[in-house]
Amino acid sequence: MKLMFCGCWRRGKIGGGGGGGSDQQQQSSSHLSPWNLFIDLKTLEVATDDFSESNLLGQGGFGPVYKIAVKKLSLNSRQGVREFTNEVKLLLKVQHRNLVSLLGCCIASDQKMLIYPYFPNRSLDHFLFGNSSSAATLDWSKRFEIIGGVAKGLLYLHEESPVKIIHRDIKASNILLDDQLIPKIADFGMARLFQGDDTHVNTFKISGT
Repeated sequence: MKLMFCGCWRRGKIGGGGGGGSDQQQQSSSHLSPWNLFIDLKTLEVATDDFSESNLLGQGGFGPVYKIAVKKLSLNSRQGVREFTNEVKLLLKVQHRNLVSLLGCCIASDQKMLIYPYFPNRSLDHFLFGNSSSAATLDWSKRFEIIGGVAKGLLYLHEESPVKIIHRDIKASNILLDDQLIPKIADFGMARLFQGDDTHVNTFKISGT
């Protein structure tokens, strides 16, 4: 299996491991089990050259992000195996052009990882707050398209997906851009669920760190 990007939320010892081409859900993945997507830690270590700094892309809100590899969560994360599994199940239920797609996951020792596609254009913040040449790539027309894509992704999460989700951490660094600069909402570690038509947010299960 070719691994292109992995998000790894790393914490203390844990006892015991994109969407399609339209704005609507392409197909339900709710029938899949998170256990069918598990990848062993050794495979990820090989893919990242044992998490070498030469593969380091940058520093995300939850830790370092590696090309073909790992985003490590700080060791004080309180997310346990049950919560991690619930998050994987949630990601399997959502499919949209403007949401990042889940490729796999791993739980091993003190590490928990989510594997996503790798986006060479990285995240929106590199264009908005990076060097002037990157910022110049985004003319107002392209910026409007990106804003529209993010809005469509949020509309899907709030009203159209099988489970209603509030992301709770929308920011430029959590908006990934593919090779055509199509935005993909990423990082659901802080996400919470709506229950049916309730006006309040359910804080059970899907919680951040």
